[in-house]
Amino acid sequence: MANTTFTDAKTHYERFGVDVEEAFKKLASVPISVHCWQGDDISGFEVAKRELSGGIDVTGNYLGKARNGDELRADLDQALSLIPGKHRVNLHAIYAETDGEDVDRDAIEPKHFEKWVAWAKERGIGLDFNPTVFAHPLAEDGLTLSHPDPEIREFWINHCKASRKIAAYFGEQLGTPTLVNIWVPDGYKDTPSDRLTPRKRLKDSLDEIFSETYDESLVLDAVESKLFGIGSEAYVVGSHEFYLSYAQQNQKLCLLDSGHFHPTEMISNKLSSLLLFNERVALHVSRPVRWDSDHVVTFDDELKEIAHEIVRSDALERVNIGLDFFDASINRVAAWTIGTRNTVKALLYALLEPSEHLKTLQEQGNFTERLALLEEFKTYPFGAIWDEYCQRQQVPVKESLLKNIQQYEETVQSKRV
Repeated sequence: MANTTFTDAKTHYERFGVDVEEAFKKLASVPISVHCWQGDDISGFEVAKRELSGGIDVTGNYLGKARNGDELRADLDQALSLIPGKHRVNLHAIYAETDGEDVDRDAIEPKHFEKWVAWAKERGIGLDFNPTVFAHPLAEDGLTLSHPDPEIREFWINHCKASRKIAAYFGEQLGTPTLVNIWVPDGYKDTPSDRLTPRKRLKDSLDEIFSETYDESLVLDAVESKLFGIGSEAYVVGSHEFYLSYAQQNQKLCLLDSGHFHPTEMISNKLSSLLLFNERVALHVSRPVRWDSDHVVTFDDELKEIAHEIVRSDALERVNIGLDFFDASINRVAAWTIGTRNTVKALLYALLEPSEHLKTLQEQGNFTERLALLEEFKTYPFGAIWDEYCQRQQVPVKESLLKNIQQYEETVQSKRV
């Protein structure tokens, strides 16, 4: 019955020249970088435990939070087993495992991530990395790489340098380049009297961080902007314009986070412009609700539009897609699974659009047919195609994934007290 349903659905798309089998093949080659910090509410494994800062907050207290590296990796294994395709894992620096030694962030080394590398190598997946430039005594006033105190700036510069060295180690060991992304919370709550000077300091700090070069086969450097945050409502040093200019001038990736812009500003509308002038673009796909609140990604209009822009631009190999959300109000493995599956699902949805035909209609000025087809394709039998893809990738189909998550919660997560 399932095969017949798929065959019938496939016929609808093929009428417009859509090759469903080719779409499956393309999709299977696209890795999503799954963020580790969903699994433990961005707690990390530092010996000196610190409260979150930098406008970041995690709400909820669902049972089963991972408490150490082994538990977090086990939870990631469970989530990855429920997501179609082969993906990557994105780490923050606070996930170093130091065997009880209090190692400050400017002193972290590749050896502190050996367990992560061994785990990734065994599974044949890549790792990405982020310096953790928040939740630290030297970030309490909301300034880091743009701080007026040169000693504080130097600490964070050294932390970012150490992070790039770790990223190079990942790339070397795993045979795939590591995207190392720099985001800092720097900004002011109220209107500044000088916007330029902090940006000069941030630029100088970045120049120092990137003074050591790594081959792109090992490290891909990215910088991430933000419009505002809690405690930096009036001014953020690392704005979109700042990082877009810096990235282009210094051959770095500009990373767009879908929660880091005005609530009515969509990153999907920016992608074609960035791809026209940049070889690669990086994304953190999230779901803002009224502000940068990092909700679990749902199969909503903006997610579908992001996927459409990537596919229509023939840029699946040029866009590094990562996720960034954290929800402690639901099962954390479920959050990973739902959010990542939705991202993969959106890419398949986009791959099933007759893009070339629709482009031709637009060039011909045939906006009537273009609109009619765009609307009709919204209700084409996509679900049957998605179910077939999941079945071929040997992951649960439809809501059957809930049984796996519930069983894991009952046998593993509920015993963490």
